[in-house]
Amino acid sequence: MLLYIHIPFCDSKCFYCSFNSYTNLFHLKSDYMKALNNQLQEELKKTNDHLKSIFIGGGTPSSIEAKLYDTIFLSLQNFINIDTEITIEANPNSTTLEWLTHLKFLGVNRVSFGVQSFNDQKLKFLGRNHNKEMALNSIQLAAQAGFRNINLDIIYDTAIDTEKLIKDDLEIIKTLPINHISAYGLTIEEGTKFFNRPEVKIENIDMASFIFASLAEFGFTQYEISNFSKNIKARSKHNFGYWEKEDYLGVGAGAVGCIGSQRYYPKKDVQEYIDNPFSYEDIEILNPEDIKFERIFLGLRSLAGVPLSLFNDKQKEKITLLLEEKKVTLEDGILFNNNFLISDEIALFLE
Repeated sequence: MLLYIHIPFCDSKCFYCSFNSYTNLFHLKSDYMKALNNQLQEELKKTNDHLKSIFIGGGTPSSIEAKLYDTIFLSLQNFINIDTEITIEANPNSTTLEWLTHLKFLGVNRVSFGVQSFNDQKLKFLGRNHNKEMALNSIQLAAQAGFRNINLDIIYDTAIDTEKLIKDDLEIIKTLPINHISAYGLTIEEGTKFFNRPEVKIENIDMASFIFASLAEFGFTQYEISNFSKNIKARSKHNFGYWEKEDYLGVGAGAVGCIGSQRYYPKKDVQEYIDNPFSYEDIEILNPEDIKFERIFLGLRSLAGVPLSLFNDKQKEKITLLLEEKKVTLEDGILFNNNFLISDEIALFLE
């Protein structure tokens, strides 16, 4: 069982961000964390097992004072052990050594920084509220606090990306005390400041391939279309759990949970959530075909792969064609994609 906890507070709204986050509700932080803990205690009744992983995302979890997480971890104490991966997201502008040290004391053993770039012009273009020096400092502070599992997010495919800009970012990345990188192509979604501005994005497969190859040279192995780790141990257990369609609890305003064929969505409105953290905005029942397609779609995006037994005869005929073209590999009854950049196309071809 996995657990996702959503923190909907942000210091600023990045131009590409479509997540459920707010910059004007900080006065609700204390009440929100109390409501979140109430929902958490109720959700934990759905499992008797130790949690495989916990991911605290947002929004900006580092915008919440460290002490406000104390009751959350008190509720979690009987559901975590030494093997539980506990990740928290943080932004460079709101990360301090004291905050990192306190969260590590509570049990967090992995921190993920929304860096996006080390180029100040690009950071401004994306609407980030930190600069290069703040990003570098936050990563060093995490290492100083004792974190050995540090991830940073980067974004590519923006209109201002150049070969030199990307190379400069990669040269900095090579020197950092990190063991995981998430590299995302810019996406433009409805409700963001970038929506209806297609000129801010470029599609450059060659640039993506260059980034992937460079990270491989630095010792990062790609295990999903957007994720790279220094070794198997550094892979995100939480993300891998999603790709393998494990059950997960969702806690917080705008979170998502999925148990079996039921996917549920807690209230998005923060005040409504505080008033009643046990009420769901929606409950979606997934039919067997929905689940099957998600297994295929997610499995082909990662080294999780897809069991051959999941496919019908017609799909297996298509798989034979893909094998002949060396686009996929079959090992011990598991189908693996040889090029994550075309994972969506392969999934649709097999649909």
